[in-house]
Amino acid sequence: MEKHLVKIVDIIPVTHDVRSYLIEKPTGYRFIPGQATEVSVNKEGWVDEKRPFTFTSLNDWNHLQFTIKSYPDHDGVTKQIGLLQPGDELYIRDVWGAIAYKGEGYFIAGGAGITPFIAILRQLHIDGAIGNNQLFFSNKTVDDIILHNELDQMLGTNAHYILSAEEAAGYEHGRIDKAYLLNHIKDFKKPFYICGPDKMIQDITAILKDLGADPDSVVFEK
Repeated sequence: MEKHLVKIVDIIPVTHDVRSYLIEKPTGYRFIPGQATEVSVNKEGWVDEKRPFTFTSLNDWNHLQFTIKSYPDHDGVTKQIGLLQPGDELYIRDVWGAIAYKGEGYFIAGGAGITPFIAILRQLHIDGAIGNNQLFFSNKTVDDIILHNELDQMLGTNAHYILSAEEAAGYEHGRIDKAYLLNHIKDFKKPFYICGPDKMIQDITAILKDLGADPDSVVFEK
């Protein structure tokens, strides 16, 4: 597998525990929105500790971007990335397929599971093709919502936010379960895009199939 050593160009705070990392882009390096690569930190003991991250940049940008949630209570790769500064180095590898856009439908995300959808939605927005795509984005609190303003700008009232640990004016409270989907989804034959914690993906995928969604139209990160 090809490996590229790249420097961090800039780091932008997104939420209290999420930052966007602008990274050098190797010559000729391309991907499809929704795709990912394996990333590791160029630091002794961490080069071979690879984790998958989805690109949140677009191909015509001069740099790559990853939007990453750090977990400082666990001494893992995201904690190490959270300690980095501009000028520090990462290794990135080959591009691989994760979530591919199959047409207008419903995006269902939990927390940092929004990241595979960011580049897809950004590209659709730039192309004037956002259409009637709907986003259902579950988080614990308002402060956890990644790129809230940009999602509102791209999707308008088609961005729906559900809070599981906080009640706030203008936001729905609860979880994305069978009752919620029945109440909000009008066409179960459209494509569904799901990303979040493993149990959320499994539960929602099972519910959608039970409600008549075409298994081939349910796209989730493997």
